[in-house]
Amino acid sequence: MSDSVFDDAVARLTRIGEMTGCSSQVINALSHPNAMMHVNVEVRMDDGHIHYFPGYRCQHNHVLGPTKGGIRFHPDVDAAEVQALALWMTLKCAVVNLPFGGAKGGVSVDPKALSPMELERLSRAYVRAMADFIGPERDIPAPDVYTNALIMGWMMDEYEKITRVKNPAVITGKPIALGGSLGRDDATGRGAYLCIKELQKRDCLTPEETTVAVQGFGNGGYHVARLLAEDGYKVVAVSDSQGGIYRSEGLDIKSVYQQKQEHKELKAIYCDGSVCETREHDTLSNDELLTLDVDILIPAALDSVITTDNANGIKARYLVEIANGPVTSDADAILKDKGIIVIPDILANAGGVTVSYFEWVQNRTGYRWDKDKVRDELHTVMSNAFNQANELVQNKGLDFRDAVYAVALTRLSEGIEAHGTPDYFNGG
Repeated sequence: MSDSVFDDAVARLTRIGEMTGCSSQVINALSHPNAMMHVNVEVRMDDGHIHYFPGYRCQHNHVLGPTKGGIRFHPDVDAAEVQALALWMTLKCAVVNLPFGGAKGGVSVDPKALSPMELERLSRAYVRAMADFIGPERDIPAPDVYTNALIMGWMMDEYEKITRVKNPAVITGKPIALGGSLGRDDATGRGAYLCIKELQKRDCLTPEETTVAVQGFGNGGYHVARLLAEDGYKVVAVSDSQGGIYRSEGLDIKSVYQQKQEHKELKAIYCDGSVCETREHDTLSNDELLTLDVDILIPAALDSVITTDNANGIKARYLVEIANGPVTSDADAILKDKGIIVIPDILANAGGVTVSYFEWVQNRTGYRWDKDKVRDELHTVMSNAFNQANELVQNKGLDFRDAVYAVALTRLSEGIEAHGTPDYFNGG
């Protein structure tokens, strides 16, 4: 991934900031990460050799609180990617009014090529390298692409060995038995689902008459598809890295997911108990899925999949971003001209960091919440954030992305300018 990803994120921030009247001081502060750590993670492989994997952690901005953000294991991880993701996390936490700044980390590695023991050694070695850079009141990691609760448990355990203190609040997204939160498993998809339910109320959508396509069938994509299908929405297409499937009558999402977990392939399957049968369906590429004639398109996989090259082909009425940065800043204007309503990533996928915050709160207070409380609190947070942005859409004529950024920038501006403005220091 090139520097253009971070540059693109800053370009969008600058455009929206200037358009909404954000001060140049604030835009400048948010364009420069607070700190960046680059390490070589030393791992002894199963054959006895030592291998060094590039590792990164970016703390973007801590004006609203300690930084928060995931750790991803992926071959394309680089400094520019984690800086862009950390910037978006700063905005995301501000949008949903969490007392966190943004951070992100990762290791440039193909985790599928590692044995389970090598994966554990990599996870622990990353924490040893970053132990002085993270902490429950400084920077709190969480799972991201190709990391999960098991890996977070290893990382927490390694941190506690180094500090010799039990401190579950240092990491979120952990196994339930190690201090994880109920409701964390589907939080990202549920947050996007709650945004769509707010759209349903606002625009009087009829679920049974509303078609949905989801690019990316990982955790976030699966859960939003499942929740929408359970509500009666017609999910007609899903895809993974190998391609997608389409069925105009709609897919049985739970059965499709079961097939993928058991056989590592996508098929339009319907299961009744242990008996499954294949339904007639079409196959399509990820690019073809993006241009389907559906009501709601949900990119839930990679960044920069909608660009100036294909934006004119998008036919959906709504675009709900679960992936981080799936639409480039240059493509925004095209989608706006087409009248497509975009619910941006910094709101649509904020359910994950919100429930991670709930986990951090539970760890620090020593009091566990039940699943109903987690979901009720998540509903409140997502609904409030959506409606604050929607008020700007209705009263100020902003599009939804600009409105969501404006909510975030207002909170960040208040924090940054509370330390003093150029006018103050010049006697104003």
